[in-house]
Parts: sequence; structure tokens; C-alpha cells
Amino acid sequence: MRRGHRPEEQANHERWLVSYADFITLLLAVFAVMYALSQVNEGKYRVMAGSLVNTIAKEQGRRDNLIVAHEPAPPPIAPIDDLAAKRASRIGEAQLRQQEKMRIIARDIMAAFAPLVKDGQVRMTQSERGVRVEINASALFPLGEATLQGDSIKALNAVGQVLRNGEHAIHVEGHTDDIPIITPKFPSNWELSAVRASSVVRLLIENGVQATRLTAVGYGENRPVESNDSEEGRARNRRVTLMILSSLPDVSSDSFSDTEDLPAAAAPDSASDPLAGTSA
Repeated sequence: MRRGHRPEEQANHERWLVSYADFITLLLAVFAVMYALSQVNEGKYRVMAGSLVNTIAKEQGRRDNLIVAHEPAPPPIAPIDDLAAKRASRIGEAQLRQQEKMRIIARDIMAAFAPLVKDGQVRMTQSERGVRVEINASALFPLGEATLQGDSIKALNAVGQVLRNGEHAIHVEGHTDDIPIITPKFPSNWELSAVRASSVVRLLIENGVQATRLTAVGYGENRPVESNDSEEGRARNRRVTLMILSSLPDVSSDSFSDTEDLPAAAAPDSASDPLAGTSA
């Protein structure tokens, strides 16, 4: 049997167009999706951002409240000006109290020295350092000697009673004129002035003044208050000085007034100036 001859099929050369068209369509779809994703909804973004900020703020506030609840509030700090004013006020009050104490001491010492004040042998001043009492050596010692004599012992005993219960430091200074002294007991004015100061200190201790508050020092002729060219000046330089030191260096520097603070019984004559009479 003879087979029939199948006619050859003709090749379709345009089939690639179908695949190309599908590819292009798919590519367009991909770009469309990408474009859609790239477009941000600004309204929704702002809503989301605001919600996030509020959440963070609430959390921070809750933590701050916990810290404040567990930590005590710091004490209020006073202004610097207020602190300085309070400190100045306290210092001023202490100065006034100390000044009043020194005035009372000066008054009582002047009363104890009233007989010597009348004779012009004692001068007293009140300064920022304290109460200063200068006594002519002729009222206390014989010339060239260091042994206390006469009414000076009674007066110094009274001064010791005034000072025994206080707390102020007391310096006792001995001074001489510039005339050299050469004796077996005192080879120079240094020794004479130092022993005179020590004699006064010893008498104060015997009257109950604590030795730890007392200092004796001799300056010889090295601290004159007057010229040594005259007898009056030399007599003025021969002296013993009691310095009752203030606890605060703020006492008024004005001189101690003469009779207004003295008891009436111890007040000197109106013709006598207790501060200026120092000549021996």
C-alpha cells in the first residue's frame, strides 16, 4: 500500500512577538508596583510619627516621676547675699559683746588703780587689741630694783581679783630708760625689765589668775614712748604695761574715757586727768 506524502508545514516566523509582548507587559507591571511602593503617604507618616513621639514622652515622664518619688528634694539654697548678711550680723553681735566685756574690765581695773590714777602714775587705753594699762615704774619699784613696794601691791592684788575669772590672755611688759644699769643682780636693762614683768606676773598668779593666761617679757630700753633726753621722758619710759587681750580684734580703738565708767567712790578729782597724768 502506498503511503501518502504529508505536505510540509510552513514555519511561523512571528511567534516571538507573543513572548516579547508578555515580557514587556510583565516589566511594566513590575515598574508600576515599584512606583506605587515609592509613593509615601505623608498624612499617614505624620500620624505614625506623632503617635511614636507621644509614647516616648509618656514613658520618659513616668520614669521622671519614679525618680522624684524616690529621691528627696534638695534643700533650698539661700542666696549668697543672705548668708553674708547673717554672718556679718553674728560677727557684729560678737564684737559688741566683746567690746562691752573689755569696757567692764577697763572700768574695774581703773577703779583698782584709782589711788595711782589720782597721782598720775597710771594711764589706760582701750584699742582693737584690748585694754592697755601703763604703770610708771616708780609707782611699783624702787629705782634699780624689781621688788614690788607700797600701795602698788594692794592695787595689783585688786587687779588680780578683777582678772582671775576671765579668759583673756594677759601680757606683762617691762620697760626701762636708756641709762645702763650694771649691778650683780641686773647686768643690763634687759634683766631688770624682764624681772620686773615677772614680779607682776607672780603677784597676779598668787591672786588666782591662771598662769597659762600670763606672759612676762622684758624689752629693756628698746621701746620708749618718750624721748630719753629729759628726766621726764626717762621717767615715762620706765614703766610696766599690762595688756589684757581681746578675744576678737574688733574692739573700738577710741581711748578709754576717764571718770564716766568709774564707780563714784573711786572717781578721781575733776582737776585730775587719769589718762594723761604719767610723769614720775
